[in-house]
Amino acid sequence: MALVGSTANPCLVQLRRDIASPPFARREVVRQPTTGLERSVSAGVSTTPIEAPRDLVRLGPVMERGTGRPEVVIGLIDGPVAMGHPALSGGNLREISGLGASCIARNNAACFHGTFVAGILSAERGAQAPALCPSCTLIVRPIFSEAYSASLQVPSATTQDLAAAVVDCIQAGARILNLSAALGHASPRDERHLQVALDYACRRGVIVVAAAGNQGSIGGSTITRHPWVIPVVGYSLSGRPMTQSTFGAAIGRHGLGGPGEGVTSLSPTGPSVTFAGTSVAAPFVSGTFGLLLSAFPHATGVDVRLALTRSAASRRRTVVPPLLDAWTAYRELSRAHSRTSTHRGGGNGWKGDRQ
Repeated sequence: MALVGSTANPCLVQLRRDIASPPFARREVVRQPTTGLERSVSAGVSTTPIEAPRDLVRLGPVMERGTGRPEVVIGLIDGPVAMGHPALSGGNLREISGLGASCIARNNAACFHGTFVAGILSAERGAQAPALCPSCTLIVRPIFSEAYSASLQVPSATTQDLAAAVVDCIQAGARILNLSAALGHASPRDERHLQVALDYACRRGVIVVAAAGNQGSIGGSTITRHPWVIPVVGYSLSGRPMTQSTFGAAIGRHGLGGPGEGVTSLSPTGPSVTFAGTSVAAPFVSGTFGLLLSAFPHATGVDVRLALTRSAASRRRTVVPPLLDAWTAYRELSRAHSRTSTHRGGGNGWKGDRQ
């Protein structure tokens, strides 16, 4: 992996400038929702076990506007996936050449974990899974093997494996990375390799979404402390942060919350299953990025990132990040698109409907 790190990462400097510039300057946090169920009922939505997590973060109206675009590529850095699952037969799953992505044995935790997360992102609409953006392309890049046999919490991977997977996915065309793996013990040198890989993602404008962890403590890691990464904590279906999530200053400053309980998705062995945790919450953020980049193909990763985090990173003072609000982000991008189109005479604006 021949990448060159920099103490002054140009893309982070640009990100700070963009936060202070129109069209996102002076935007305040819209709200921290009370309960997702209250919100879905007030909108007249019939909440089912599949819909409840989506309603919590107001994904429904965004999903109604499309299923994503194949040119928006999400890198799934997780376990192997049951590629032949009937609900994943839409043809938008890929593996990196020379690296097997499909499960060998389907009754192990690594395969369960990878297939479950893939279902959240890429299952066919109507399946027993959230099926956020099935028309986006999903690159499967396993980083923990099927020998992994512990409970279905956030799996552990070495920093070398994770750094290599980040680079592999970016070089394969990913615009979004979904990381649902915790780090094992790493030396300072290994952590530096991962730092360089994350800097590479930043320079390329590739969004990195990572599960914050399920340690139920205040802390962080090389991943969640990186200013380009969006760490994701779990929220209950009542709209409250889940105590088993890992929180921290960096997580609160530039992270988001996602549905972390009551999420039903695909199982490699047949019936759908329901799990909880930050690795369940993270793909809701990744999938929202996929839908927004599909709806506004001329928007950059920074544009969508700022819309989702509502330009509040410099003003957050808590270790708990706000809950994702997909619909507010969509409308924010629509307004920015309208201003950009007016400024440019309507010729080069983002392609999204206006609200």
